[in-house]
Amino acid sequence: MLRKPPSPPPGLVWAAAWPVTAVFTLSNAATPLYPLWRARLGLSAGTMTVVFACYIAGLVASLLAAGVAADRLGRRPVLLPALGLALAACAIFATAGSVAALAAARLLTGVAVGAAVSAGMAAVTDVAAPDRKRRAALAASAAMVLGAGTGPLLAGLLGEDVFVLEAVLLVSAAVVVLRLPLRRPGGGGTGRWIRVPAVPKENRRQLLAGVAVFAPGITATSFVLSLGPTLLARLLGTSNPLLAGGIAFAMFAAATGVQFAMGRRAVRTILCTGAAATAAAMAALLAAVHLGSVPALVAAALLAGAGQGLGQLGGLSLLNANVPAGRLAEANAALNVGGYLPAGTLPVATGYLSDAAGLPAAVTAFAAVLAALAVTGAALTSGRLGRDR
Repeated sequence: MLRKPPSPPPGLVWAAAWPVTAVFTLSNAATPLYPLWRARLGLSAGTMTVVFACYIAGLVASLLAAGVAADRLGRRPVLLPALGLALAACAIFATAGSVAALAAARLLTGVAVGAAVSAGMAAVTDVAAPDRKRRAALAASAAMVLGAGTGPLLAGLLGEDVFVLEAVLLVSAAVVVLRLPLRRPGGGGTGRWIRVPAVPKENRRQLLAGVAVFAPGITATSFVLSLGPTLLARLLGTSNPLLAGGIAFAMFAAATGVQFAMGRRAVRTILCTGAAATAAAMAALLAAVHLGSVPALVAAALLAGAGQGLGQLGGLSLLNANVPAGRLAEANAALNVGGYLPAGTLPVATGYLSDAAGLPAAVTAFAAVLAALAVTGAALTSGRLGRDR
């Protein structure tokens, strides 16, 4: 009689999530430093959003290959080179003296993050017991938003020295990747290695439901990260990086907390609540701009974090529960492509519109578009998921 293989220790899931946290700590560490670089280099708001968009460009380009490669070659061969690129980005950030250097560092960061959200998150699921897929989704999603919030806080405290600490975190993440019991999943599909990531035909419904809510949520947080420091400086008359970093940290702390609070709810409930939070964030953002209210800006950031966190958790939960292991990294990549494309384009358009028409008009247009997308996402999710859990 064959013995049932022993279940992996529960803590292994959280250990596997550490590389995701380390990479995402770098992803937003530059946010509180934008006003300093802008003043030092004489940059416009539009230029700063382009620097931010370089991150999105690297991330999306990475997602075109990282998911497929991780499903065919294994998670480790994708994660280790990504951590190396993240270390290179740290070195460039620490010595950056030009827009080109900032853009290059953001581009490399985006490539590393693309690998983390595809191969890294799939690795978390790989080491989980079969009956703990929802916990794996929670661990991967929480690791992402926890790192995304920790980076700005550390940068606010340490300034440009944050990249030295981040290099240490990335080295420790590489050690974890080397020690994890990861196997090549197999069944990674056929076709081109570089392509728009997709899911099996039978899983398209789950992917679309996740993207419909995750995309507006992460676009809202991307606005706070790219233009939030500029808006905060306008409202308070200061570019203190600790204030900007503190708001970004609070935003992603909200994203982390709301995931643990709602992790056991039905997936449809998680997604619909996330869409509602994003719509409410846009209302608060309008109040912040038109009333000159810092508390409203903080509320917008917290609600945006909740919207991204719940959209991300709901989307990952659907994919973990339904997509075969051999296509999971590519499925994660597909979810993030759907989310990061609007997250990269809409804030950039808003930044340039603010240079031409003023910040209040640009933010009003952005908030109206995103609120409409969030409401549409809630309607689509309710219709596509029905009573799915």
